[in-house]
Amino acid sequence: MASEINNKEVVLEVKNLVMHFSSKKRGRTHRVKAVDDVSFNIYRGETFGLVGESGCGKTTTGRTLIRLYNPTGGEIYFEGKPLHGKMTNELRKYITSNIAMIFQDPIASLNPRMTVQEIIGEGLKIRGVKDPEERRKIVVDMLKKVGLMEEHATRYPHEFSGGQRQRIGIARALVTNPKMIIADEPVSALDVSVQAQVINLLNDLQEEYGLTILFIAHNLSVVKYFSDRIGIMYFGKLVELADCDELFKYPLHPYTKSLLSAIPQPDPNHERRRKRISYNSKIHKYDEGENKPHYFEVRPNHFVYCSDAEYPAYQAEVAEIEASLKGEQA
Repeated sequence: MASEINNKEVVLEVKNLVMHFSSKKRGRTHRVKAVDDVSFNIYRGETFGLVGESGCGKTTTGRTLIRLYNPTGGEIYFEGKPLHGKMTNELRKYITSNIAMIFQDPIASLNPRMTVQEIIGEGLKIRGVKDPEERRKIVVDMLKKVGLMEEHATRYPHEFSGGQRQRIGIARALVTNPKMIIADEPVSALDVSVQAQVINLLNDLQEEYGLTILFIAHNLSVVKYFSDRIGIMYFGKLVELADCDELFKYPLHPYTKSLLSAIPQPDPNHERRRKRISYNSKIHKYDEGENKPHYFEVRPNHFVYCSDAEYPAYQAEVAEIEASLKGEQA
């Protein structure tokens, strides 16, 4: 789906990714399409934001990319190497050496019986760093980089605040020096002031280590601040993808417009006038006949998931946008 952006190297390529789950109820097997035919590229050094409401499949997408789930279908490539297919020891080692994950709930993702030093150093131990003293030095250095202190290494997760636990999770992800981080709602469980601290920390670490980040979130305000490009997910589908500024200035898909209309502003006058846009997927009528959707590039590197019948309306909207841009420049 995604066209090549000039002078940018594709690090992660996702083609028609499918992740379905099966469950039995009253003797019948039900199939849940958590991720359904999703495609996108992530370029080296960028932050790609994946946004959508709870249950839309964004977390499942991240977990499938790192092979915590075995994909039902589709293809995943990291630096040209396939990550899909049968999981072997060689493939598992390759994935864990190059991609790490920061989980949404910091307390649930940290072993309460292990000290911080053991939690962060576990990845080093698996990677073959046998000397305990060497591991300790690397762990202490990483703790300092994420804003913690050496004495924190001997403590247990329950002795820390939510923000500190998330910093431990970030340190654990970075200690093996991965090329890419999948950050699954890393600030959603934190206070607003702590969210800013963690986001600024991720920004600094990305610049220092040259990281590529897949940033999964439902808070569009956070994603706008942190991301280079944004993909909008709805019920397992990627419905719109564009550069961050482009998406916020010129949203095209009705669901994207609905999400943006729900963002609160710290201005009581604006809030009184703000109109929420509701979205109902039935307006597309994709189940009728041959009215099947696919991806269109409506503007350069701006993709919308729609049917052939809907495309002219998007073209007309784009024409209005471009006309207004020319008027502003004149």
